[in-house]
Amino acid sequence: MSEQFKAIVLNQEGDNFSREIKSIDQSFLKHGDVTVKVDYSDLNFKDGMILKNGGRLVKEFPHIPGIDFSGKVIESENSKFKEGDEVILTGFRVGEIFFGGYSQIAKVNADFLVTKPESLTTKEAMILGTAGFTSLMSAFAIQARESILLGEKVNDVLVTGATGGVGSVAIMALTKMGYNVSAVTGKDAKSDYLKSLGAKNIINRAEFDKDPRPIDKGLWDGVVDTVGGKILANAIAQTKSNGIISVCGNANSNELNTNLLPFMLRGIKVWGMDSANCSIKRRGFIWGEAKNLIDFDLLEKSILTVSLEELIETYPKILKGEISGRVLVDLNK
Repeated sequence: MSEQFKAIVLNQEGDNFSREIKSIDQSFLKHGDVTVKVDYSDLNFKDGMILKNGGRLVKEFPHIPGIDFSGKVIESENSKFKEGDEVILTGFRVGEIFFGGYSQIAKVNADFLVTKPESLTTKEAMILGTAGFTSLMSAFAIQARESILLGEKVNDVLVTGATGGVGSVAIMALTKMGYNVSAVTGKDAKSDYLKSLGAKNIINRAEFDKDPRPIDKGLWDGVVDTVGGKILANAIAQTKSNGIISVCGNANSNELNTNLLPFMLRGIKVWGMDSANCSIKRRGFIWGEAKNLIDFDLLEKSILTVSLEELIETYPKILKGEISGRVLVDLNK
């Protein structure tokens, strides 16, 4: 690669916010001790907010966004990594307060990097990215009823926001774990797609987007909720005794109006998924299990692959809920 490379650079002067693809060199990169040639990044909802106007997350400009990336180490000032190592980065506020992955070369703190398992390619890692990683965290949270809490076997699991990046991968992973997955969506046209991922039942979101009862008929051993609000409140009311609810998104609402009865009478657990600050040890385990739980050939059929230039045209769609599945950013495209 030449000394100059491409990156999306955000800037703000007064009320004027800009996003441009610029040719920069390594002297522009001001954070970290490991330099990586980036193969792939992706597009998450948070990326969309940052690309739009900084999303109140970026504090200093100019800035390079992109909360995820995968690639190969080309320089390292840290003994943890050496030239040629293939690595994955998600979270740790990279792309927010640290320069991120929408750049052909990135420089980050070694403590933020995970060594890529041999079972995964760098492309597969970013087909998952933060959304897919959060899905796998959520699936293992549901499985914890059996493995950690030594409870009864999990059978029936509900996934809300099912066509999104987190929901769609969660359906696949939970199905691979042997569970019966019901998918909640407002997109009837995507029913066949959700069934292809493994969903046994499709439920229209209107059935959940209403004022919940204090406690309802117990239907679910586990729930992966990506939307919040009334949909989550209804899911809580319908969770069986000792069920686990993985809370990993707020696409519908940050608010949750519920009551204590499901917790007191059924002993359900609500487990928040903080993928941004997950430990490196836990990250290593989850990435190592990804190949066992994900059919990448199937998942790739729903992947939209874009260049940096195309990403600038594409990101508004994720904010409007117009994207199903995942968006992969090819830094060499």
